[in-house]
Order: sequence, then structure tokens, then C-alpha cells
Amino acid sequence: MPRVTRRNLTILPIAATALAVTSKAACAQSPARSAPTSYNEPLGIGLEGWPYPASVKFLPLAMAGQAVRMAYMDVAPAGPANGRAAVLLHGKNFDSSYWSAPIGWLTQAGFRVVVPDQIGFNKSSKPDLDYTFEGLAAGTLALLDALALSTVVLIGHSTGGMLAVRFAAAYPQRIEKLVLEDPIGLVDYRAFIPPQSTETLVEAERRYTVETYRAFVAHYFPRLPAAQYEPFVEWRMRMTKSGEFERYARASALTYQMIYRGPVRDLYRVLAMPVLLFAGSEDRSFPLIQYAPAQTRAGLPMIPAAAKSAVAELPHGQLVAVPGVGHVPHLEAPDIFRQALMTFVA
Repeated sequence: MPRVTRRNLTILPIAATALAVTSKAACAQSPARSAPTSYNEPLGIGLEGWPYPASVKFLPLAMAGQAVRMAYMDVAPAGPANGRAAVLLHGKNFDSSYWSAPIGWLTQAGFRVVVPDQIGFNKSSKPDLDYTFEGLAAGTLALLDALALSTVVLIGHSTGGMLAVRFAAAYPQRIEKLVLEDPIGLVDYRAFIPPQSTETLVEAERRYTVETYRAFVAHYFPRLPAAQYEPFVEWRMRMTKSGEFERYARASALTYQMIYRGPVRDLYRVLAMPVLLFAGSEDRSFPLIQYAPAQTRAGLPMIPAAAKSAVAELPHGQLVAVPGVGHVPHLEAPDIFRQALMTFVA
């Protein structure tokens, strides 16, 4: 058994075997089918009617003088309650239904699980404003206060990981433990990509077709059967049929600006709570990479390498390097993710 150090939690050889078995089983259970070339049924930009694993409630908030509503799920423990709560923060291009399995693991262990959709995303309001991680963190804090949650285990994936770092640095007294699943923001993107206008980013949202957006989503999942990530393609492309799509496109562009303009890398060294950092070994996610100079793209610091640097600065950090998977280990390697997560939060 490899030695587990404070700064580096390695994966047992058996875990890689389990991953291969899990992946093969998933392929066997997902018969190949022709991917749709179009989605013609409109879907509202609030994902109205899109299935979530629990009932959705709304918290009224104000952001930049605008009245907005934050959607969230609040799931009670399925087993004996342990008196603790976990909050799950989604990534930019993922609706919160993808948290179904972690919700189940945590509620079975006695946790109350709260899953917000951040303002600007998914089932929440999408105002036209200057998005910041400070603003999203303040909204998340308002939700915790409304639910009378004094401390939580905070789990953030991708952009949700970037937000989780900002939240934990601003409100450390509210965080019991912090879990970062392939977080973006492990580097300052301004050092590698020239600034882009919001209109340029809006136009990029308009140009997506079913085929090009499917290719964009596929790069997150080197192992996952295509049928299992097609729902992310479906809801995004059905929203293009909505009369409010332009508002969605602008909100998406503005949240890309937030990622670009709001670096969190320097905050890792001030995170005093225990931190568990996951990094898929094949994760090649790098926001706005298409705008990087062509001659530098091959040398950009991707998540697997950047995570090693970041965890070295965490006062109480552990790194789980998940072999053979991409940006969403809890979908591609659920057994590995569950074992490491539940051991850490126990």
C-alpha cells in the first residue's frame, strides 16, 4: 500500500482496476445509438422542467440592485442524521442533476445535502450584470444563513471549485472541510490568454451547433460513454430554441469574464481548513483556451500539473490523482471518488 502523506493522497493500484471494470460495465449498459443531429423542443433558460434528483426551491436575493432567485435542493439525510451538512457547488457547463450520486452517498452517511444553482446558471436567475466570485460567495452565504447552517463541508467542482476557494478564504469559520474536484483557477488565466470582449464571447455561444457543442462536452470525458454525457448537450442546445436564449448567451459570456478576471490561485496558501483536491490525470480543461496564442497552447499548465503545485501550498492539503479520467471524476470514476470523499469527510 502506497504511503499516504499529508500533501499527497495516492491511489492504490486496485483503484485503477476498479476504474477499468466500472468503465467497461458502463459501456456494456449503454448501447450505442446515433447521436441526434438537432434538438428542436425548446427549453427555457431556467431549465424549467429539466429533471433534478430532488425538489427545487428558490431563495429571493438582490444582486447589483436586481431582484433574483437562487434555485437550490435541500436533501435530508437518508440514514441516521449525523448533524452535519454538505454543500455541493456545480461547474459552469453542468446542471446540478450530475450531483445525483454524491447526494446519495452523503445522505446515506447521515449528511444534510444542499445543492445551489448559482445566480447566472441552470435553474437560477440570469441577470445581466458584472458577475464576480465575491458576489456568488455572498449569495451562497445568504443561502447558508437562510437554512441556519453554521458550518458545512463544502464541495466544489470545476468553476464551483473556484467559487469554493473564494468562499472558504472569505468565510473560513463556516467551512469544516473543503473538497475541490478538478477545480479551475489553479492558474491565473490572464497570464496565458489575452482579454476578450464580452461580445466576442457571446458570439461564440451563438455559433455552437449540436455537433460542435457535443465535441466541446466530450473533451471533459475521455472514458465516459457518449450516451451518459449527452444530457449536457441536450439541455444546452434546446435552450437555443428559447426566446430568452440571448439572455442565456450573455450570462454565459459574463461568467467567463468572471473566471478570467477573478483569479483565486493566491488564496490556496490561506486555506487553513483540511482540503481534499481531486485531479483527473487526463483533464485538459482550460477556460477560453481557444483564445490562447497557437504557439503556446501545447505548453499551457493543465489541471493535473497545476494541482500538484497548488496542493503544496495548502497548509492541510491532500491530492487524489485519479488515473485515466478527465474533468469529472465523480462521473467517470465513481468508486475512486466515493472512497476518497467519504474517507475524508468521515
